[in-house]
Amino acid sequence: MLNSAYLIRRQAPGAIRTALGYLFGLLIGLGLSAAILMSVGVPAADLLQEFIVQTFMTSDGLAQTMTSAAPLILVGLASAIAMRIRFWNIGVEGQIWMGAIAATWVALHHIGPPSLRLPIGLAAAFAAGALSIWPWLWMKTRYGVSEVITTLLSASIAFLLVQHLLFGVWRDPANSFPITVEFPLESQFSMLGWGQVHMGLALALVVAALVYFLLERSPFGYIADAIGFNRRTAMQTGLPVATVSLVATLSSGGLSGLAGAVILSGTEHRLSQALSSGYLFSAIVIAYLGRSRPVWVVFVAIALAAIYTAGNVLKVFYGVSEAVIVLAQGTVLMSVLTTSFFSAYTIHFPVKS
Repeated sequence: MLNSAYLIRRQAPGAIRTALGYLFGLLIGLGLSAAILMSVGVPAADLLQEFIVQTFMTSDGLAQTMTSAAPLILVGLASAIAMRIRFWNIGVEGQIWMGAIAATWVALHHIGPPSLRLPIGLAAAFAAGALSIWPWLWMKTRYGVSEVITTLLSASIAFLLVQHLLFGVWRDPANSFPITVEFPLESQFSMLGWGQVHMGLALALVVAALVYFLLERSPFGYIADAIGFNRRTAMQTGLPVATVSLVATLSSGGLSGLAGAVILSGTEHRLSQALSSGYLFSAIVIAYLGRSRPVWVVFVAIALAAIYTAGNVLKVFYGVSEAVIVLAQGTVLMSVLTTSFFSAYTIHFPVKS
């Protein structure tokens, strides 16, 4: 008689099982999202064209995808680093705001010589993101306060600070909207000559390489994994838990702040209220699907950017509403998440006679 069921984690799912899980989930998700889009009037013959051909096989579509991927890579890495030590950073969007504020301050006040202004802005954004997450790590380690609550609330605080600045001292007097003036050229990334792709993409890939060597090819990564598996045991064995936790958490916040600067200096060129919308969801999805592995994070970020690019095309040329696009995108992501989950876990049904 079946009276219960429980999950058992597979010790070694294997590359083939994992790859098949991703592929199966992607196919199911694309099929369901196609049905959703056809139900609102998108011709079936155009779906393949928009999702595959226009997104990956045309120069303009691929350029737009890669441009969108740059900040997604950074926030995905930020979330992945935090997940490795089981620190649940739900304040990614708040750290993006803080990084954007720091980068804007450098740009608007012309901090440093012109030739160094962009690097200074990027460094300031990283520092602002890192400092904005530090209090919540301290509260967790000192008083046991859940970082889920504190980091989530910190995002609202950061957004209110941005509102204060945009409706106050940083508002462009020549514009009726709450935005800043355009950044000077010294605070903008140079273009690579391919669509809107800029040097921020190269920066994101360099950061991904550095994070890869940190997490996969150095003792830091092994210690971080030990902390994630069992923090108390790691402490009892004499591992530098406090130091690694501090570096990993500050790096998570710093990379999110850097993502804010990349968005501003690469594409927006001014601070506005719509800067970090949706990046928390994206960061968590990328880190989870990438299993907190930097190489996979890069590929998942590019794939997610492609989904967003295709969604924007459908909105513009087919009049599909934002709600339907989000539903279709969410369907694909949830399908992949579900199948990847069951590639890592198995359901056991004990039978009681």
